Amino acid sequence: MADVLDIRKKAKIAIAALLVVDIAAVILLFSPLVGSERSRREQLDQLWQELQRKTHEVEPLKDVDKKIALASQQIDDFYKTRLPAQDSAIYEELGKVAKQNGVRIGQIRSKAKDTDPVGLRPMEIQADFSGDYLQLVRFINSLERDPLFFIVDSVELGGEQAGVVRLQLKLETYQKASG
Repeated sequence: MADVLDIRKKAKIAIAALLVVDIAAVILLFSPLVGSERSRREQLDQLWQELQRKTHEVEPLKDVDKKIALASQQIDDFYKTRLPAQDSAIYEELGKVAKQNGVRIGQIRSKAKDTDPVGLRPMEIQADFSGDYLQLVRFINSLERDPLFFIVDSVELGGEQAGVVRLQLKLETYQKASG
């Protein structure tokens, strides 16, 4: 019988302890420290939006090591296919594009700059071209789309005589540095 009284006493203590924990939980639930259900919901929504925004911000960094390797390969391909190693390749390409579009080349002047740190030598080209308007438009368009890398910096009208338009073009291109 003593065991039953002892078990009963322990059960009453356990029930009292659980009752105290329940009362503390109810007080905490309605206390201003925790806030109302609405404020907790607003805070949860705000934190969710912040998580979504930060996830969106770091998305471009996903697989960045693979993107760097791909970019390096694309740069190497660009250097191999679009940048000549010799001046003569640039002039040959200008002549080829001019001939394909029925444009005549006048005087060509070029100036090579110092090699930059990535191993490219910038070249400025100033040249006179003549032909009818449509031929010159096609020529400039062809230059911009040419496999060899040309940047048309400026186009100046040199004049027109009997349907023949003369233009002065300033171009820029790059050459692989030798060595």
